Amino acid sequence: MRYIIILLLVFSACNTKEPEAVDTARAALQEIQQTDIDFSNFSKEHGMRKAFLQYIDDDGVLMRDNALPIVGANAIDYIASRNDSSILLTWEPRGGDVAESGDLGYTYGVYEMKDSVNVQKGTYVTIWKKQSNGKWKFVLDSGNQGTGE
Repeated sequence: MRYIIILLLVFSACNTKEPEAVDTARAALQEIQQTDIDFSNFSKEHGMRKAFLQYIDDDGVLMRDNALPIVGANAIDYIASRNDSSILLTWEPRGGDVAESGDLGYTYGVYEMKDSVNVQKGTYVTIWKKQSNGKWKFVLDSGNQGTGE
C-alpha cells in the first residue's frame, strides 16, 4: 500500500503551476534523468551490485519477479549477496516526471541484461528522492521482462 501511495503522490505532485516551480521541476527532471544515465554507466563499468549499492536510498525498495517487496536493509543485503560477475545490466531512460517540489520523481525506460548465454530485455521504472546532500537516490526500483523491440 505504501508504494501505491508514493506513486499517487508523485503523479499528483507533478502538476506544476508556478513559473518558479516549473523551473525547479524541469531542473530536477534533468537531474534525475542524468542520474539514471550515470547509474547505468556505473553498472556497466563497475557491475550491477556496486551500482545498486551506490544508488539505493537507505529505505529503498526493490520489486522483483515472484517476490514480495524487498525493503531497506533487506534490499541492501539482497543486492550485496548477488553474484554479478557474469552479468552486464544497462538501461536507458525514455521519460519521467518530477514533483513540483523538485525532490521526488520517477524515470522509466528499457533495460538489457546479458550473461554469457542469454540476453534479457525489459522495461523499468525507478522512483527517485533527492537526498539532503542534493544527490538523488532511488527509493523504488522495478522492472518487467520483455519489450517487443
